[in-house]
Amino acid sequence: MKGGLVRLRALMDDLTPSERKIGAYILDHPQETVQSSVAQLSERSGGSPAAIIRLCKSLGVTGFQELKLKIAGDLQTGEQYQYTEIRPQDSMESIIQHVSANNIQSVKDTVHILDPRLVEQAVDVLHRANRIFFYGVGASNLIALDAHYKFMRINRTSFSFADPHMQISSATTLREDDAVVCISYSGETSNVISCLKHAREGGAATISITKWGSNTLSSLVDVPLMITSTESDIRSGATSSRIAQLNVIDILYLAIASRDYNQSVEYLEKSRQAILEHK
Repeated sequence: MKGGLVRLRALMDDLTPSERKIGAYILDHPQETVQSSVAQLSERSGGSPAAIIRLCKSLGVTGFQELKLKIAGDLQTGEQYQYTEIRPQDSMESIIQHVSANNIQSVKDTVHILDPRLVEQAVDVLHRANRIFFYGVGASNLIALDAHYKFMRINRTSFSFADPHMQISSATTLREDDAVVCISYSGETSNVISCLKHAREGGAATISITKWGSNTLSSLVDVPLMITSTESDIRSGATSSRIAQLNVIDILYLAIASRDYNQSVEYLEKSRQAILEHK
């Protein structure tokens, strides 16, 4: 059981001031937190017991005991990496190391919060679907395009559209045997939310890939999948979050391919041969 510190870091900006005070103490003193009671944490952090309970609810855990178990799991791994910012005049070696480490950590952190039960539900939805539509805008559209390409190669009827108007138009045609995957790191992209609402009106099954925490998109879908990545101003071009989203797409794609293994391998080999012949 892991992911307590990951969840807390991802949610810090969205917490109330009283919850943030407790959260900051936990991040600075995780070992002491694991050994504390609610009363002791309240005294040490300067927050009230009620605020600690609210913090646990915000983090999506059943109570302080579960939070401590998740933090203890984090501590056992020995990994306490902090995302590193690119600084003015950084050396090329430093940039290579920092960008790569941030991307790797984004995937590792996402693994800690990605719920296997929800992933299984998403795979069930995609496996049953007659057609799959991937929606995303900007950098998230690149994720949608990658997903479309992967699923197409194993003969799953799938679509992605770069044009936002085409996205909405297609969403109005969806039926009960279709599925949509809505991709938005913030979970607040208006065009993607519009596509989701139209898809729901048609009865399509819905999946989202967003950042961890409360957001509009994940609150409206049947299966919310969440990633985590500490994005800041200089990384607002969705660098490490994009890697984490691509990783989730790969998980879904390979899970579907695994269910129809022999058929998938046959289709992949056919497409590989066709591409080789085209060269």
